[in-house]
Amino acid sequence: MVKAILYTLAAALLCLGLFVFTEWFVVKQFGDFSEAVETLYEKVENKTANREDGFAVRTLWNDRKEKLQIFLPHNDISYIDYWLSEACGLIYYSRYEEALGKLEVLKEISKNLPGAYSIRLENIF
Repeated sequence: MVKAILYTLAAALLCLGLFVFTEWFVVKQFGDFSEAVETLYEKVENKTANREDGFAVRTLWNDRKEKLQIFLPHNDISYIDYWLSEACGLIYYSRYEEALGKLEVLKEISKNLPGAYSIRLENIF
């Protein structure tokens, strides 16, 4: 009986540790990406962004994406891929006004998506 209780507590602590690590990792990855999107947004707003700026953010995202695929559904990752590709394409053709709308969506996604996987009561029930 005592062994069963100890095993149950050990499993619960292990799960809790995994959940805390997952939340920390996802928030950290999106923090870096969010800063890059914010910088790109400012460059587009000032109409100084070029193809290389968009490519740098895409490269950063691809690096983050490989690690995040373990923790996030592929649909969420594809959603970011879609909006980032749209924004980069518009930047390439110097269509800055339209790119701002796409980047605004990316800013909101990178701000809100990590919260959907945090340890909060509304995410548990």
